[in-house]
Amino acid sequence: MAVDKIRQAKEGVEAFSAGDWERFKAPLSSDAVYEEFGTQRRVQGPDAIVELGKGWRKAFPDVKGTITKAIESADTVVLEITWEGTHTGELVGAQGSIPATRKRVRVPAVQVVSFKGDKVAETKHYFDQMTMLAQLGVLPAPVTA
Repeated sequence: MAVDKIRQAKEGVEAFSAGDWERFKAPLSSDAVYEEFGTQRRVQGPDAIVELGKGWRKAFPDVKGTITKAIESADTVVLEITWEGTHTGELVGAQGSIPATRKRVRVPAVQVVSFKGDKVAETKHYFDQMTMLAQLGVLPAPVTA
């Protein structure tokens, strides 16, 4: 029976939102890669991917991803996501740390999830880091037309 790739890709976002690390890790291949282009972080392996996820949830314990669109083509699923959460913990990243601001963020994102067989082999996560940092008050708000 073929794996429902859209369901499995959505499961990653839902398990992350619930902080259910076993469920989050289950669909990942043993050599899965996760890459965040906004932060320039790239990790490999289910344990490293879970640890990176835990860091985000430590900074935003109430974070929730709402999937607004899902498209499947061959071995790839693209998810359009809106992340929302309150920054109540230290946000640690490649560019340094941001102490808790207690501010809510709403950040648009896209994940490109590639499968090898019935397992997630790679997730590329594109999110609007500039908007997130502006909402946290650590950057000026972007100029709008």
